Amino acid sequence: MTDNQGWQPPAVPPEGAPSPWATPAAPPPSAQQAPVWQQQQPTSGWAPPPKPGLIPLHPLSFGTIIGSSFRVMRRNPAPTFGLAVLLYGLITIVFVGLIGLLFASLFSRLSTASYDDANDIAAGGVGLIAISTLVPTSLALIATAILQGIISIEVSRATLGEKLRIRGLWRLAKGRIGVLVLWALLLTGALVIYVVISSLTTGLVFAAGANGSTGADAAGAVIGGFLLTLLLGLVFGALGAWLGIKTALVPSIVMLERLGLFASIRRSWQLTGRNFWRTLGAQLLIGVIVYAATSIISVPVSVIGGIVMALVNPTADEAAAITTIVVMYIVIGVITVVVGAIGLVMQSASLALIYVDIRMRKEGLDLELLHYVEAKQSGVATVENPYLRLQGYDTAPAPSAGSPWA
Repeated sequence: MTDNQGWQPPAVPPEGAPSPWATPAAPPPSAQQAPVWQQQQPTSGWAPPPKPGLIPLHPLSFGTIIGSSFRVMRRNPAPTFGLAVLLYGLITIVFVGLIGLLFASLFSRLSTASYDDANDIAAGGVGLIAISTLVPTSLALIATAILQGIISIEVSRATLGEKLRIRGLWRLAKGRIGVLVLWALLLTGALVIYVVISSLTTGLVFAAGANGSTGADAAGAVIGGFLLTLLLGLVFGALGAWLGIKTALVPSIVMLERLGLFASIRRSWQLTGRNFWRTLGAQLLIGVIVYAATSIISVPVSVIGGIVMALVNPTADEAAAITTIVVMYIVIGVITVVVGAIGLVMQSASLALIYVDIRMRKEGLDLELLHYVEAKQSGVATVENPYLRLQGYDTAPAPSAGSPWA
């Protein structure tokens, strides 16, 4: 027998009141707990290398080098693109002016010379023009070396997240421009040696064939001279490309490690030992890009210029035709200068980035750069230039308190 005296039936809640057996209402979305997969996970202690500026501070891939070469000019255009346009434009003006004066002088002499003297004057004029091209070529080498040195400083500071104006870059380049000029003169001397050897060898072949008394001997001399010139061009071209890549980092080393000329040449030879093809590939790729951009822009301008000349000068007036041609070539020249300046900046930046990448891989430069960035963020008053430290020893004295690296 059960005792039911203590049991009461559950009270029915009033109408509209929540039932005690109802499912609890869900909290508002803001109070809901995020799913486990969305909750913050604890870190494992590893983080990717920081990127305080232009590039991440670890060895670079080929794509990063090419892409960063484009970003150098966009990041700080005034001391990079502006300086390149100035130097490239001055060289173009000197080249066009010098060659134009020589051609004008040659044509003036030919117009008043007798028939017997015309051949001698023409031969001498062509030789003088060929020799005179060494002047703008030497200036171009000097300007390229200086620009590469300045761009190297810009890349080195952009890697650390710093941005300098042209005055700051020139201050850091103080005392090193003369070494770059000597380097450019050394390259000019090598070019002169090539021209002399090629000219003498070809001339001897022509002279040996000219001693023959038959027309076949003369034709053989011409063919032999042409083939020999072509062969020498290929041999010296391959040798020049090899030496050029082996010494491509000289301006960067002169500026960033502040070494002498011959020490910089040895250093560049050492750094490019196993990075020859990578350096060559980057330079060829950028050269192809610049050449394609120049062709894409200049060819339509030439075509449009020809159409405009036909429309503006339907009567074929000589003065109007000359004016139109001059204007068209000025426009093409301006386009060539702008695109060429962009190419110079990109090639110089790629060489500076390759220099930084090689040192990261060979010497742990990325650790020195990280140390510099951390010290600067910690407010350290004086920090040594990280590019001067090589495998545990310094290539130059430590900077003073007033150093720009402080």
